[in-house]
Amino acid sequence: MNQARFSHVLYQAFIALLSCVFITAQTLAQTNDITPKYSNEFLNIGVGARALGMSMAQVATVSDVTAGYWNPAGINHLGSRLQVAAMHSEYFAGIAKYDYASIGKAIDSSSAAAFSIIRFGVDDIPNTTELIDAGGNVDYDRITKFSAVDYAFIFSYGRNGWPGKNTTSATQQTIIDPLQQTNRFRWGVNAKVIYRHIGDFAKAWGFGLDAGMQYDYNHWHFGAVAKDITSTFNAWSYSLNDRTKEVFQNTGNEIPQNGLEVTLPRIVLGAGRSFDIKKVTLLAEANATLTTDGKRNVLISANPVSIDPTIGIEAIYNKLIFVRAGVGNIQRVSDFDQSTYLTLQPNIGLGLRLRNLQIDYALSDIGNVSDVLYSNVFSLRIDINGKKK
Repeated sequence: MNQARFSHVLYQAFIALLSCVFITAQTLAQTNDITPKYSNEFLNIGVGARALGMSMAQVATVSDVTAGYWNPAGINHLGSRLQVAAMHSEYFAGIAKYDYASIGKAIDSSSAAAFSIIRFGVDDIPNTTELIDAGGNVDYDRITKFSAVDYAFIFSYGRNGWPGKNTTSATQQTIIDPLQQTNRFRWGVNAKVIYRHIGDFAKAWGFGLDAGMQYDYNHWHFGAVAKDITSTFNAWSYSLNDRTKEVFQNTGNEIPQNGLEVTLPRIVLGAGRSFDIKKVTLLAEANATLTTDGKRNVLISANPVSIDPTIGIEAIYNKLIFVRAGVGNIQRVSDFDQSTYLTLQPNIGLGLRLRNLQIDYALSDIGNVSDVLYSNVFSLRIDINGKKK
């Protein structure tokens, strides 16, 4: 297939994917009772200090095991036979804890697979529904604690070349330095299993699919990922005893009912460019996240699609030292005098490569610049079993 024909087929496939996503989103958006905004939002926090330092501008250039989260097309860039990554971060003065771990393995010279786990939880929440005993007395010994925790299990598969085409000979030279590739196409898919629970009161199971692709042309890098392409359905079930139901009724709270929660599709488009200056490589990437659940407070807010842009840059010295920065989370904020102004979230990060170990750090300012709430994020990545052959 020549380059012009390939580009035409790629364009048609992507347009078809967009059409399917938007048709699904518009159909589900008509049932507002099961399509709340920000469903499964813990899956949009991000993983890896490299990505967070670049304000999550990743889909075009991600090239390690974290691609299982950002864009499954990138996992075939694994620089070793086996790669392991982990991250821990805390939010809101340590109240909420976010943990991530993944493992990726090269299947052959053209494909790879990965498995990722994400946990986001708030632990030791006081349960005061039994605070008052049957006699109307307050008994603090009756206070128990519970956790509200979200889990995601992500199974990823990525492959070089157009599906069905033999690309082994073309890919044997592409693993060591992904940013130096030319004319390479990759695709990948995710299968996600979601488990969420709130103590013994409620739990939910969900399932979803992602699909992504990457394309390199000289020093240009392009990427696209469609998350929750068929929509992700969480089936909630509640287990409240009679005493808890009575407390809910006496305090004017609604007793929850079993039901479905739907996460609508979103598409992330990205483009990046790398520059080589002696021992320094500069990499810049811009992403645009298209959400399909109506107006959001982002830079471009519309119905049913809103667009949230992010920009990140990385400077790499001798493939050992990494310096990163990014800008994202651009929002319009209303002041007391009804005027509005834009806020943004700046991020910076550092990385250090020590043989097969990479240590990354990101400093993230959550919220606007004047009301600073910083989070420190650390992540590790280990390459095992040497380079791919």
